[in-house]
Formats: sequence, C-alpha cells, structure tokens
Amino acid sequence: MGSKYSSSSHFLLSSKQKTFVILLLLFIIIPLIIPFEKPNSVPNLTNRIKLVEKTNLKPPWFDIIENSIGRSNSINIGLVNINKSVETTLYQELTSLYPQVEKVVFVDFDHVDGSLTWKDLFPVWIDEDEINSKPKCHDMPMPTWEDYRDINVVVARVPCGNRTKKGGVRDVFRLHVNLVVANLAVESGWVKKLDSYEQVYVVFIGPCEPMIEIFRCDDLLLHDSMGEFWVYEPDLRSLRQKTLMPVGSCQIAPPYAEIGKEVWRGYMSQSAATENYNQTMMKLPRFAYVTILHSSEAYVCGAIALAQSLLQRESSTLQYNNYIIDLVLLADDSITPKSIRGLKAAGWKIKRIERILNPFAEKGTYNEWNYSKLRIWQLTMYDKIIFLDSDLLVLKNIDDFFSYPQLSAAPNDFTLFNSGMMVIEPSQCMFKHLLDKTLEIKSYNGGDQGLINEVITWWHRLPRKVNFLKIFEPLPGENERHEIPNELYVMHYLGLKPWMCYRNYDCNWDMLKLHVFASDSAHQRWWEVYDNMPKVLQSYCGLSKKMDERNMKRRQRARNNRNFNDDHWNIQVKDPRRNRLADHYN
Repeated sequence: MGSKYSSSSHFLLSSKQKTFVILLLLFIIIPLIIPFEKPNSVPNLTNRIKLVEKTNLKPPWFDIIENSIGRSNSINIGLVNINKSVETTLYQELTSLYPQVEKVVFVDFDHVDGSLTWKDLFPVWIDEDEINSKPKCHDMPMPTWEDYRDINVVVARVPCGNRTKKGGVRDVFRLHVNLVVANLAVESGWVKKLDSYEQVYVVFIGPCEPMIEIFRCDDLLLHDSMGEFWVYEPDLRSLRQKTLMPVGSCQIAPPYAEIGKEVWRGYMSQSAATENYNQTMMKLPRFAYVTILHSSEAYVCGAIALAQSLLQRESSTLQYNNYIIDLVLLADDSITPKSIRGLKAAGWKIKRIERILNPFAEKGTYNEWNYSKLRIWQLTMYDKIIFLDSDLLVLKNIDDFFSYPQLSAAPNDFTLFNSGMMVIEPSQCMFKHLLDKTLEIKSYNGGDQGLINEVITWWHRLPRKVNFLKIFEPLPGENERHEIPNELYVMHYLGLKPWMCYRNYDCNWDMLKLHVFASDSAHQRWWEVYDNMPKVLQSYCGLSKKMDERNMKRRQRARNNRNFNDDHWNIQVKDPRRNRLADHYN
C-alpha cells in the first residue's frame, strides 16, 4: 500500500510508453550493428536502393508524374547530372517495381570546360557589326539526341555553383545542366512529322533550384522544399525558343524570323488563327508597349513624347502581324488627374498601381520606390510586353522585338543588361518571385536594374542601337560634338532631360560632370517629336520658372569657366516656353 507499483517491480506500460522504449532501444542498438557511413558515401546510397526494393518506396515526385502521364501509359526516364554508378541504379530499380516505368537511362554528355567563367559568356563588348562573322560564344556540349528520343520524363540534379545556393546564380555548369535538360525535353517531345509536341515532364532534385529564366514558374506543377524537388510541365514551344538563343550575350540574339520559325507558329497570322480558333481554342497573343510613372510628375512630358514617338512612325493604331499593340502606362496616385488626361490624349491606356518600396533605400531618396517597375510582370493580360522607361524615345520601328523571349535587353556594364528597355513575359508568379527577392537581395546600384540583374542572370543580347545610352566617352579628338550614330532604334536620354533644357541646345553642356551625356544631335531628335505633337500635348512639357532660373545659373557658371571651350554657353536661348513659364513643373 502507499506505492503506485508493486514491490515485484512488474508494472504496465501505456502504448505511448512502449513505443518510446522500442525507439530508444533501436536508437542504441542499430549503430552497434550497422557501421557509420558518411552522408554522401556509396554504401549509404546502396542502402537506399535496398530500401526501395524491400518497401516499394517511390520517389516523392512519382505520383504526380504518374497521374499526369496516365497510369496505363509507359514512362521512360532520362537522368541528367545524376551519379552514374550509384544513383542511376537507384532509379533503375523502378523498372522492376512499377510496370509503367519501361526504361531509365543515364543521359551522357561532356561537361563544359571548367575554366569557362560567366564573364566569358557575357562579355562587356562584342563587335555587333560583324553580321556574317562566326559565332563568338563558347561551346556547350550536348548529348546525342537520337539516343533519347523516347524520353518523356527528365530527372536532373541541379548543381549549386560554388557549393552554395547564392553562389550559383552565375555558375556556368549550372547553366549547362539547365540547357541540357531544356534541349532534351524539346528534342524528346518534338514529333517532326506532325510539327507538334508530345508532353515531356521535367523533375529537378536537390537543394538548389532550377533557373527560373529557362523553366518558368508558370509551368511548375509542384515544389516540395522539404523533399527538395520541382516538377514541371513545360510549354515546349516556349522552351524551344529559349534553346535557340545563344548561350549568353557573347552573341547578338538572332531575329526570330530567321531561326526556329516552327515555334513562332504558336502566334500564327490573325486570319489563320481565326479559321482554326474553333478547333484549337488558341488564345490570340496580345502585345503592349509599357512605361511607368510614380512618385513624381517630373517625367510626364517624357512619357507623352514616348507615346508620340511610337504613334508618329505608324498609322493611328499600332499593329504587329495584324495584332493590335496597346500602349499601357502604370501610374501611382502622385500623377494628378490633369496629367492623366494628357497621358490619355497622348495614346496611353492608364492602369493605376500602388508603389513598391525598396527596403534598402533611404527615405526620401530617388530610388525609394523604384521597385514599382516590378508591377510590369503583373500585366498578365498580355503575352509579351516591351517595357520602355519614360526618358526613352523610339526612332525606328521595334515591333519585331516582340518575337524575342524573356528576358531580352541591350547590354549595360560587365555581365549586366540595361533595364530601361526590356522584352518580358508577364507572369504573376514571376512577379511574386521578384517581390520575394527584394527582401533578400540588395541592388548593386540601389535601383530596379540592380535587383532584376541579380534575379535574372541569363538574358538575351539585343543590339545597343535598340537601347542606345546617350553617354559618350571623353576621348580627345574623337566625336567631340557627340554626334549620335545613324540607324538607331531607341534613344535613352541619360543626364538632364530634353524637356528640362532649352529648345535649341542640350544644357548638359553647361556642367562639366554632365558633358558625357551632352549631344545636340540627340537633343534635336527629341524636339522633332515635340514639334509634331498636338499643341495640347506640348502644354504638358512646359518650362517652369524654377527650371529656367536653374538653367541660367548653370550657363553663367559655364561662361565663367575657362575650360568650357565648346561655346554652348554663348548660344542665344531660343525657346518659346520662356514666354509662358509654368510654375507647377519641377
């Protein structure tokens, strides 16, 4: 009495207590029986194979593949960057365990040269005028496709690059593996006789994610962060277009009309699409030119001139292969109703947005809200958009660039592109991906360009003349007047903007640190568009009293500086806007 248990020490355990005791004994005994193995050792993987044999365990992604392909259809698996001697055997066990798995093969390919760097693929400068020259890009070895035509599931292990997740964003072998997988999916799925595709599924395994530039998040069926796998049902026509692009910016991306025509048939002519619409239910593609205004009205005039530069070179409507192209302007609530009326009159369709904060920017700085540009990826009612900053001017038809894949842009510095003009494919999940990255990545230049370049590292090079940066190297005796080249498509007005200067000369000449941005010939091209605007639109490009006073002070300082021998400070100002200064412009 008084004791909970009898003196004989026999007592009853609850079921939970029994389970705990058994697990504890196993934890103590098993290490004594089974020798310790390193996590990545071969015996450990061999034990995994035996576990598959004994328990019929499937890979965690197998069910979704089985359901997508159909349980009655055969499954042929190709393994890319999988340990050939060990892990391949693990997957080959599936052929004996599951009748629908007909074949598992190791995809053999030579690895890219280990000395190759990202800068080799994305050089600072290339000779864009050598149209008929041999490609300058380095070779990315690919498998012999004929050996893998019947593959309908590709399983690949993504290399991390520098053995870290963050270190791999510009890793050459990581790109190589992603391109091998993309090409394998396209080559396996393409039925040449029918000029069509049979679906091929792609599974990535391991802790490091596939490249979102190649494998779209829109095609993602399932991602399990715990099981470390991604399952894709890729749009093979879109994927093929990317496989036809050069491996980097080491070569100008070819005009799509010259290569891979069969892919672009997804966007067939309007008449053909109308005839086949009832049978195929194909969604006709939609395109748009897009710009953005936020936080200030300082660029309202620039946006009006941009729209007019697009419209003045066309008829009353913009069209590409018979498709109407919209002009879309994203505006936050800092843009007043009066300015909205002018922007609409210029040709823009207005979409109101909320700004996006740059969490690393200081309050009140110019880049505090410049992540608002990410909103362009939310324009999912369009298949492709060409984004243009509102300080750009279109000088020549650029509609053909709608045929290029995301992300196509002109180069900036080093391995980077300039985000002032980009071809993108709107996507809500891509927007979310970029938005998530704003909390992780600090932009190298504090702006949207630095962020986007850190997320989208594999891009397609458009010629510099598609986004010509108005900046001139200070080389004595060479183009000292800063004349712009002929045959430019788009001019990007860096420095002080034309509408902030005077009509008859570029006031960037009045400040030594801005001389690199000064060009009278570029300045003149902007004012030619202005002169052809309706008068009501010109009124939105007024010169304020503050701007006029600031410009005149700079002219006076230039006049007093003996090093200013270009004589721009001596030019008589001829600008009718000085007769009706507008106090409400910055």
